[in-house]
Amino acid sequence: MSDAGPDVIVLAAGQGTRMRSRRPKVLHLAAGRPLLEHVLRAARAVEPASVTVVVGHKAAEVRARFAGAGAAFVEQMRQRGTGDAVASCADVLGRRAGPFVVLSGDGPLLTGETLRRLVEAHRAAGGDGMTLLTYEVDDPTGLGRVVRAPDGCVRAIVEERDADEATRALREVNPGTYVFDARLWGLLAGLDDDNAAGELYLTDLVAAYRAAGAPVRAERGDDETRLLVGVNDRVQLSVADRLLRDRVRRRWLAAGVTMTDPVSVFLDDDVTLGSDVMLEPGVVLAEGTRVGEGAWVGAYAHLSGCLVDAGARVAPHTVATGRTFGRTDA
Repeated sequence: MSDAGPDVIVLAAGQGTRMRSRRPKVLHLAAGRPLLEHVLRAARAVEPASVTVVVGHKAAEVRARFAGAGAAFVEQMRQRGTGDAVASCADVLGRRAGPFVVLSGDGPLLTGETLRRLVEAHRAAGGDGMTLLTYEVDDPTGLGRVVRAPDGCVRAIVEERDADEATRALREVNPGTYVFDARLWGLLAGLDDDNAAGELYLTDLVAAYRAAGAPVRAERGDDETRLLVGVNDRVQLSVADRLLRDRVRRRWLAAGVTMTDPVSVFLDDDVTLGSDVMLEPGVVLAEGTRVGEGAWVGAYAHLSGCLVDAGARVAPHTVATGRTFGRTDA
């Protein structure tokens, strides 16, 4: 196995019909960033040798939005499942040594730390076979169940529509985050669509790897993804937004920012705050707003793309876009 970073593949071709939107699902915003951007940021934590985004539905819009993100794009011409989506990258990546990391573009809660641990676990095992991320969840409805053998190894991932009652009762689920060795490309060629959806399931690679005598390992994650594995509709999008904004608030509180009522403060993920900033209740900071050290932002102020100088004060109920607030502003 090479010591170079892994090649990362992000699946972003789906139509997202349950979103009821003209916008591609991966371009919907959570905490001020597109879903796909959160995933790409997590991917950077493993210092990838390359990043390839598989696009399909409204591919041109996704390409345009992420044209400067340092990723290559491959188009899945027909939506024939996750296995087919990864196979569409074979011409680009099929001769590389790997490992190959596969991520879902609609999983914005995945953290770089969790992904790094997954890749490290794969490397620690010699880089052989397949390693997947799993979560134990309270409600596994709609998710692929992880079936383990008596020795604890992964025996199969069964999609809910193909599962029997006993399998549906399992609470360990598959969020669609994997690391594969170079066997990936040959085993993908052997997948078939004999399932309820008539698609090529990437999850069928568990059985394919086992049949090839290769190990299949699972690492259980412990980040907020266990609360929301993926975003498929507007309700889940709202949950993702709330969880990501909670994460942003915790980060800035730990960095020395004061919020007198944190739950009422809304911060986009690209906002930057200096130490000893004071945010009163109801403050909204959006679109890259920057607040300098020791500044004070009054209750219910709404700032978008603004710069607040160190030590400046923003009056309560201020609404502004693209404005600079100096120390003399009231």
